[in-house]
Amino acid sequence: MISLTRSEIEALIDLPAAADAIEAAYRAASSGDVNLPPVGHITFPDRDADCHIKYGHVKGDRTFVIKVATGFPQNDQRGLPGGNGIVLVMSAETGTVQAILHDEMVLTDIRTGLGGAVASRTLARTDSKRVLVVGTGPQARRQIEAHAVLMPQLSFAVWGRDSGKAAQLVVEMSDNFDVTSAPDLQIAARQADIIVTATGSTTPLLVSDWVQPGTHITAVGADAPGKQELDVALIARADVLAVDLASQCLDHGEVSHAAQSGLIRPGDLTEIGTLLQGSGLGRTDERQITVADLTGIAAQDIAMANAVLHAWRMQNL
Repeated sequence: MISLTRSEIEALIDLPAAADAIEAAYRAASSGDVNLPPVGHITFPDRDADCHIKYGHVKGDRTFVIKVATGFPQNDQRGLPGGNGIVLVMSAETGTVQAILHDEMVLTDIRTGLGGAVASRTLARTDSKRVLVVGTGPQARRQIEAHAVLMPQLSFAVWGRDSGKAAQLVVEMSDNFDVTSAPDLQIAARQADIIVTATGSTTPLLVSDWVQPGTHITAVGADAPGKQELDVALIARADVLAVDLASQCLDHGEVSHAAQSGLIRPGDLTEIGTLLQGSGLGRTDERQITVADLTGIAAQDIAMANAVLHAWRMQNL
């Protein structure tokens, strides 16, 4: 049995290759080639924390994957990471454990960043240059890293509810990326070509009136019931509503709030995998507002686990 630590896992990840795997996972999920049961959620309201359990099996694969990821934001007060987790790779032939990836949530963080960047590259205007990142946590960093790899022409501005954390993120990332602070969210949103929201907010942060025609929004924070980053009026206003998995997003994604209010219908959603296959309409006009609502799908966790294990086997031949 293979057992890898976080540091060993990170050393095995090649971002461009992983991005290709994430794009393929989008396609596979929309093609019906992945068995994706409903996501498991455990909430801890007194800690403002949660746990996600995602699992699935790609048709024909000899293994299946079970991932457990936790988010405990108050851990920073204890000097502990805010996220943790583990990925189990198991045989689809015998049910035995093939690999334990003690990733401490790094695989989730990286695949979410890459999933966001793939969505932005698919839907944003080709001349996009300015990205506003809303959030200051680990996922904000991953979104900057992934977007810079897939769309190297971009520069980034960071806004956070804690201005001190936003300033610190900028300091830490400025050596490798074109990153500045955005002191005013409304002004920054009006100036952005792409907006990426990566927070655990339970109340809308981004208001429809602040978003200009032609803007693309990638929202990755609403990955559990009760979370919301976008004004429902913005969801209703969008010309293109793309999702990673329609059933999942209608249950607990950004679009779920607008759907429950009767502002949109399930038929208004297009899965990103469908767009990547060329079977659906994405952006068709420079002035359209496009939104990608990403709740995270097990197909991507499978892709990341497979990529890590393939790299490990290549090193250990």
